Order: sequence, then structure tokens, then C-alpha cells
Amino acid sequence: MKIVVCVKQVPDTNEVEVNPETHTLIRTGIPVIINPDDKCGIEAALTLRERIEGSTVTALSMGPAQAEMALREALSMGCDEAILISDRRFSGSDTLATSTILAAALKKIGFDLIIAGRQAIDGDTAQVGPQIAEHLGVPQVCCVEEITPEEGSLVVMRQFEDRYHRIRVKLPCLLTAIRDLAQPRYMTVKGITDAADKEIAVMDYDALADLLDPAAIGLKGSPTKVVRSYAKESKAQGTVLKGLTPDEAVEAIMARLREIHMV
Repeated sequence: MKIVVCVKQVPDTNEVEVNPETHTLIRTGIPVIINPDDKCGIEAALTLRERIEGSTVTALSMGPAQAEMALREALSMGCDEAILISDRRFSGSDTLATSTILAAALKKIGFDLIIAGRQAIDGDTAQVGPQIAEHLGVPQVCCVEEITPEEGSLVVMRQFEDRYHRIRVKLPCLLTAIRDLAQPRYMTVKGITDAADKEIAVMDYDALADLLDPAAIGLKGSPTKVVRSYAKESKAQGTVLKGLTPDEAVEAIMARLREIHMV
């Protein structure tokens, strides 16, 4: 089985600040990490490789040259190979344009199973994985927290709002991983040294030109427009009611709700 994991390098959102004048993210000096959901996807892929003889795991990422750092980490965890999709003509791509480019790369390299994180912590759209599946015309299951391989298919447990869905899906297919799917393994010293010697293939626009429409990538192919970014505002501490009986507490709460016209 050829498993491809889509990996995104993202800013560590614990360190992100917003420029108060431009309302854009300040990225200078911010540490970058592998998107957490994607990292769980890597672990799930490696676990499947251990269970299915002859399987391989490829890490695929789209981004600037520095995204190679994330791919080196994926190799250090145990991925067999890594591919970076990078070209200035791809810059400014929103989720639609990004998924178009990733789908073109996946057509080029081939796959049996694609695993992507449910969503990235820098955008939280949860759109790229499903859009890739639509471009490729393959079945998809989102929010997966358990994978069981069967002959020619997978049985997956999908987390839903108030229940679970147990679904059998035929290969090839795409799954999006949540953090409950797998606990990412640590890099080993041998993994790190081996990863340092591995070559990361780079696919630019020219490598995918026969599958891409220039009008569907980059800023030109991105219908999404970000109007403003802003930091989450902290809320004032609420009122604490102490020493009241249950009936008195209910009356105090209802009085406050009536005061602000909530009831």
C-alpha cells in the first residue's frame, strides 16, 4: 500500500501575535511546527505500514523552502520519502488553490491512501483534505479516530458530534485525522541521522504544469479574501455567587438574566 500523508508547517499558535495596525499575523521570529493533526496522521500511516507488508509512507508538503524542516522531521519519525511542492507561483493560494495543487501532485506520484490532518491550527478551515478528495474523485471520511485495514478497503471509526460512525471505505481513498487517532512517536537518534542523508524531492510549477490551470492557483485562483485577523480578546472575570442555597442561587441567576433581557 502506498500511503501519502499531507503535512503542513504552521506557526506555533502559542507564540503568534497580531499586528495592531495591519491586523495581520506577525510571523517574524515565530517558531514553526508540524501541524498537530498532520503529525497524528503521520503516526497513523507509520502504524499501518507496520501492519501491512510492503507498504510505504510518503510525506507531502506545499510551502516555501523552509517547509523542508517539517519534512525532515517526518523522515526522522520514519517516513520513507518526502516531497516538497514549492514555487513562487503557488504563493497566496487559499484552500481551493492549495488543494488543486496538492491533488495535481498526488496524481503525479500515485497513491492508495491519503491521510491529511482534519484542520490546520493557523487557519482552522478543515477544507483542504475534503477538497483534495473531490479533485481526485475518491471517497473520503473525515474526523477519523480509528483505522482497521481489510482486503482492498479500510474500516474506520469516524467521530461525530454525539456518536460514532463505523464506515467501510474502498481504496483508494482519503482520510482526515483527528488527534485521538494516534499519539505521534518521538524521533530517534538513528531516525534523525538517517533523515539528514535523505534527499527531499521538490516539485515546482513546471513539474505539474500539465495538470494545472494558471488561473486556478496562487492569488489569481483564490476566491477567499481575508479581511482582518485579530487576537482573541480576553473576557472579564464573571460574578461568583457564594454562600447561597440552591434556590437562592437560581433566583440570583434568573434576576441577572432578566436584567440583561435574556429571559
